[in-house]
Amino acid sequence: MEKLTCLHDRHVALGALMSPFGGFDMPIQYAGIVEEHNAVRNAVGVFDVSHMGEVRVTGDEAESFVDYIFTGNVAALEVGKIAYGMMLYSDGGTVDDLLVYKMGANDLLLVINAANIDKDVAWITEHSAGHNVTVEHLSDCYGQLAVQGPDSETVLRDVLHLDCADLTFYTFKTVECNGETVIVSRTGYTGEDGFEIYAGHELTVSMWDALIAAGVQPCGLGCRDTLRFEVGLPLYGDELSAEISPITATLGMFVKLDKPGDFIGKDACARQKAEGSPMKLVGLEIHDRAIARHGYEVLDGERVVGHVTTGYRGISVDKSLAMALVERAAGDLGHELQVRIRRKVFPATVIAKRFYKKSYKK
Repeated sequence: MEKLTCLHDRHVALGALMSPFGGFDMPIQYAGIVEEHNAVRNAVGVFDVSHMGEVRVTGDEAESFVDYIFTGNVAALEVGKIAYGMMLYSDGGTVDDLLVYKMGANDLLLVINAANIDKDVAWITEHSAGHNVTVEHLSDCYGQLAVQGPDSETVLRDVLHLDCADLTFYTFKTVECNGETVIVSRTGYTGEDGFEIYAGHELTVSMWDALIAAGVQPCGLGCRDTLRFEVGLPLYGDELSAEISPITATLGMFVKLDKPGDFIGKDACARQKAEGSPMKLVGLEIHDRAIARHGYEVLDGERVVGHVTTGYRGISVDKSLAMALVERAAGDLGHELQVRIRRKVFPATVIAKRFYKKSYKK
């Protein structure tokens, strides 16, 4: 039985196409993926991302503990800032990728992927033994909206009366709204300027209603995937997994090997950085209108050298594109490969996996 977000009735009433995702019954599209995608690129859209998980870690050793289970450098983070990184297994494989919000000294909010909530909470709790910390699982307490697109700052101000012009990329603040404390951040997972609002369920619903009434385009997970794909952002289960390390996924910049102390997976990542990972994540441009889907084979001549992790016909760039995990020797920019799409083989070229220029507010 799929779980429901606090906005589930609203999605059904709007006629959204619903489908299971990460253990939740979630909207995939409303007006259509292309229309919703373009609304975010050109104006503004709102996503229900209440399925994401939230874990708060507090206590005298909260920062040192999170630094032990997280690849980023939490101790060096200023209050009000956010770090992106991963939790790793000891072999370097990825437990999950996540955001860490520094709420205060030794007060951290971890935002985790919906499909991994139970696994992540168990992992965090298990490794907290022996550390002077309190781990609170708050996923059921929060709703979360993502308001995304070049008009998002104006919409937050005019519709929700939230003045967030002071927030820069990867920062957040808490504000009082209708008698409760709301977290507003500016990260985005779409390549566009955008905000995330964490609030209780009732307030989340009233904010959603206000946005829809103001004409903001509701957006489903379908265009969330096409948007993040075009700017080369990973999705857990595709570009990261227990078998795919951040080094393999070419996300080594988020693995702070030089931070003080040890962290789980550090030795494996250091070794992969030094020796080179056997596989690497690359971008591919396919020289046809055919679309490569997750799991399709990538070939170098007659030999299979990898597989597609995500593929689409780019909506903003009008090319057939893919991210693929291939043998390192086959992953140089400009290298000519092939992709097997059903029974046919199509030529493809290795390109940078940021297919569309990001438009974040720095």
